[in-house]
Amino acid sequence: MAFNAVVLPEPTSDLIAALEAAGLPTDDLHQPGRCFYRFADDAGLIGYGGLEQVGPDVLIRSIAVIDDRRNAGHGAAILSWLEASAAEQQAPGLYLLTTSATAFFERHGYVVLPRSAAPPAVTASRQFSTLCPASAAFMFKELRTQ
Repeated sequence: MAFNAVVLPEPTSDLIAALEAAGLPTDDLHQPGRCFYRFADDAGLIGYGGLEQVGPDVLIRSIAVIDDRRNAGHGAAILSWLEASAAEQQAPGLYLLTTSATAFFERHGYVVLPRSAAPPAVTASRQFSTLCPASAAFMFKELRTQ
């Protein structure tokens, strides 16, 4: 699946609207350590994805595919691209929190961990400590760094 990814120098109104439409947090998008990407192909906008550096660790911040591009494998393609990007940055693995996409991430090799297993930098993040509810699944996938 061919698409291009463009780093957003700052959160845009379109990114914020897409995240809000997907029920994803937007309160801290302007804080340091977050990097969001816009994904598009010849047919137009596919969606957005983001990574958040938290100390030595990396969180998948968000993946949002716009409604009319869903159910075509775009979410998996964005996830794969984010994983490759994190691996290029020598991240040993990726963490995430989700309230609704546990099965999606499990299909792509992520495992649910107890929240108590989170590294200190992850637990100190706003994503972990305040933005996602305590009921959110905490997940991890080890990456093969290049």
